[in-house]
Amino acid sequence: MKRRLVNLVEWAQRRRGRSPQRHEGASLKVISWNLLRRTGATVHDVAALITRENPDILLMQEATIEIDALPGLVGGHYSRAPLPGRIHGLACWSRQPFARPPRACTIPSGVMVKRHAQIIEYRRFSLANVHLSHGQVLNRRQLRRVASLLTAPCAILGDFNLVGPTLVPGFRDVGPKAPTHHMADVLPIRIDRCLTEGMVCLAARVLPVFASDHRPIAVMLQPAQAERGARLTDRA
Repeated sequence: MKRRLVNLVEWAQRRRGRSPQRHEGASLKVISWNLLRRTGATVHDVAALITRENPDILLMQEATIEIDALPGLVGGHYSRAPLPGRIHGLACWSRQPFARPPRACTIPSGVMVKRHAQIIEYRRFSLANVHLSHGQVLNRRQLRRVASLLTAPCAILGDFNLVGPTLVPGFRDVGPKAPTHHMADVLPIRIDRCLTEGMVCLAARVLPVFASDHRPIAVMLQPAQAERGARLTDRA
């Protein structure tokens, strides 16, 4: 009877969009969003997104020092890694503590902008937050470098600035297929992506446009081993 009551409470919380705290190995909702530095999303826009979508993890690109105020608005755990010589960079927010502090790892860079990836260890898997170069050869080199830094189960999310197949061995492109950006305000393209290895994407969607020139993407991820265990439990 008690178990049935707990199940009913959790179901009601999900219906209201306020998921209960998830246990180890369960799926997590991850959102990635290019904020568009200075003229795009403000810290209050980001806080509103968190309140509305209730993600477990939010990955941000083109985040400025203003976004450092985010934990004061919504709580949680936060880290930002500015790009060398730039006012913006990569940032991540998590509802639960990180397994260890996120770190910035150097990746191949172009002449104008030095790039790095933000590596996040979370429970039993890792994530890479990226904002890649525009060159279609260079950004694929950058992706392969990022992939080499990770061990499955893992995922790479962010603004790839990449058109067409990613060509990263072992990884699957599981993000939403809808356009996330309008190139030159005209051509709709899908450049905000999610790649996974050893993980299952249970749901993926592009969120509504507001504040930035990029639409956020949201994915529900789960380590493949956890999914297999859940299926075995359901069959028992």
